[in-house]
Amino acid sequence: MFTVRENEPKYARLRKENSKKINQYGNSIDTVPTDDALCGYSLNINSDAGIGENPDRYKQHGFYFNADNCIGCHACEAACSEKNDVPSHFAFRSVGFVEGGTYPNYQRLNISMACNHCDDPVCLKGCPTRAYTKFAEYGAVLQDPDICFGCGYCTWVCPYNAPQLDPVEGTVSKCNMCVDRLEVGLKPACVSACLGNALDFGVIENTPENRTQVKTEIPGFPRTDITNPNIRFQQTRSTQRDMVRVDNTAVKYHKDDSTGKFKPELDPKHGFKRQWNLNKLLRSHESAHVAFTLSIQAVMGTFLILILGEWTAFSPIIALKETTAFLPLLIVMLALTATGLFKLNMHLGKPHRFYRGFYNLQMSPVSREIAGVTAFFTGLIGYSFFALFDNAFTNFLQALFALLGLAGIGLGGFYMYKLYRIEARPYWNHWHTAASFAGTALSLGSLLIALMVLVSGVITTELMTALASVVVLGLTIEGIGLLAHARDLKPATSEGVASFYEQTTTYGYAYWLRNGLLISSLLLASGLALFSNSTVGFILLALMALAASIIGRSLFYVLVIPTTMPGAFFWKNKGFVEHAREIGLADMPQMGVAYEKHHKFDVQELLQTIKETTPKEAIAQFKRVFTG
Repeated sequence: MFTVRENEPKYARLRKENSKKINQYGNSIDTVPTDDALCGYSLNINSDAGIGENPDRYKQHGFYFNADNCIGCHACEAACSEKNDVPSHFAFRSVGFVEGGTYPNYQRLNISMACNHCDDPVCLKGCPTRAYTKFAEYGAVLQDPDICFGCGYCTWVCPYNAPQLDPVEGTVSKCNMCVDRLEVGLKPACVSACLGNALDFGVIENTPENRTQVKTEIPGFPRTDITNPNIRFQQTRSTQRDMVRVDNTAVKYHKDDSTGKFKPELDPKHGFKRQWNLNKLLRSHESAHVAFTLSIQAVMGTFLILILGEWTAFSPIIALKETTAFLPLLIVMLALTATGLFKLNMHLGKPHRFYRGFYNLQMSPVSREIAGVTAFFTGLIGYSFFALFDNAFTNFLQALFALLGLAGIGLGGFYMYKLYRIEARPYWNHWHTAASFAGTALSLGSLLIALMVLVSGVITTELMTALASVVVLGLTIEGIGLLAHARDLKPATSEGVASFYEQTTTYGYAYWLRNGLLISSLLLASGLALFSNSTVGFILLALMALAASIIGRSLFYVLVIPTTMPGAFFWKNKGFVEHAREIGLADMPQMGVAYEKHHKFDVQELLQTIKETTPKEAIAQFKRVFTG
């Protein structure tokens, strides 16, 4: 148990008072019925089997933040990091701010934020490894880094940037509500350290002393309807109608006079000059996802065309199976799928824990996507193997594996799309994501078959015309989705409007290059389908369509702006993080920035370590590098 000091001040102790039954979202504050069998269980804190005597143990607790009192001293951050031994390059609790007005009527509003231990934690539902648990004790949402394999999906779905992915260790960790302190009647470390009495803690909806408000949001705080967060605010001072972020996110918060609430609007911080930024675009942190989604979708499209063509007795596909192009096509499909899966797995913080991706099939779209893609790959392997034989039994087995592959396409493809329909990421949360994925599968899948046919020299006019027609269909679906997406983003009152702004400025030339390639590909594919089956035309089409897909999918990942809390000039500022890594400031621990190291290692450094250390130390180094 946590040891309570003899001189523990009153402000650090939890209040004991009558509680309400229902919170402002209409949810019960009691986490279990008072006579529930769960009552009386130990949390096994630090392997201690003792049970806390807090009378409010089975009530939902939460933080209270008084924006009127916060002076931005960051004592809460320091106390949290010290207690939890958090590295300097990230923090469970952080202080950001928004600003409004001009001198002399200038105003800053500080916001201290950690995990809000929500009523409906999307991190818990999204995590494929089941590293999260919402405890009945205090309503705490806890996460176990030893179970996490570092996919970072919880950091995508959380609207408040609470889970922190360590770029060095490759695992996620977060605020644990200091349940060890709660068990002995103390408030969390951050609350006890607050100098201005801005932070408080207790059973949710119990108004703290010297407070008059328990609002669910203030300017800069993301939507509450996504997760029903357990944090309450006081802000009695009037604010400007426009409160801007000081980080590089092109968002400000405008007060809606009819509701009194602040909504995100565009703040064009960087002007309207178009740029290329191709290097930044094509070498982003999510490049592995670009490779994975494009390769898997292309192979899924190819498989779908082959199987449906065969089962509908489409003569060009039936004839293709008898040519020298069919076996190489299957080998290329297997190689692309394996490469995509390898790239995705090595993107994990802990690649050796990949098998944990199946742990949360009940709730996580990531687990379901992994299951679907695995089923597809298994079906593809079986179908390809039995294609080597030609008798009634092997043909039957080949048909079974084809069915498994199609089921994998349905399940994996749907959840590959579904996992991006994230409320906290407006740029992705649009049906254009499905149109993009389906269009890519059809266009690149058809072109993969066409290229293999061209290489083998077994070209038939009917087959090439059909393939060009499918390319036209795929590009049309993708184009319609992109047009609708741009139409809906431009006037949006969400972070999506900032994504559209970045799309047309920071990556403006790359964006229009993709659009030009897409239109040119559509026109060329239409010409090939209607008039000619030119070999040169198909090769040019493949190059243009692939380039458009790579640029487009890279834009898909770099342009997403989440509904996270505002940062500061340096801390929690994506622009500063990129700048620090580019010029070497990240080498200074006091900058709070680290290079991404969890999936990389220097071979020469490893060999030098082995040469200079004892065998025991060398073995430890091997374990650190290869097993995390």
